[in-house]
Amino acid sequence: MKDFLEVFNALSSDNLHRLEEIYTSDIHFVDPAHEINGIDNLRDYFAKLYANVTSVKFDFHEEASIGHCGYVQWDMHFAHPRLKGGQPITVEGASFLRFSSTGKVSYHRDFFDLGSMLYQHLPILGRVVRSINRRLGS
Repeated sequence: MKDFLEVFNALSSDNLHRLEEIYTSDIHFVDPAHEINGIDNLRDYFAKLYANVTSVKFDFHEEASIGHCGYVQWDMHFAHPRLKGGQPITVEGASFLRFSSTGKVSYHRDFFDLGSMLYQHLPILGRVVRSINRRLGS
């Protein structure tokens, strides 16, 4: 698990070839907005993500491993020029990982609030989402 987290946190648009160090060729990756199969498709997905952000960093905590499965909670800190005026955004999330017999991840599922990552930081839609969130909280 530790090797996976270190490589994952060191990823950038310049070193996406390192995905092959931590994922199997038939990786199944799921997050709230995408479902991706295969290392080539995952590399393309990450290339698009990293091309659009000005920074991204993860703080990992509360990790656990049981057999070939792992779980980690994280805070993702990122900045995107079209979200929140380019200011840093922090999103809390968790990942469930299934490791193959070779120690690489064969299944990766991320859990996070897509609204707190994206929707509430968009210029027009953000006001609507924040208003709904306030009403739900009262």
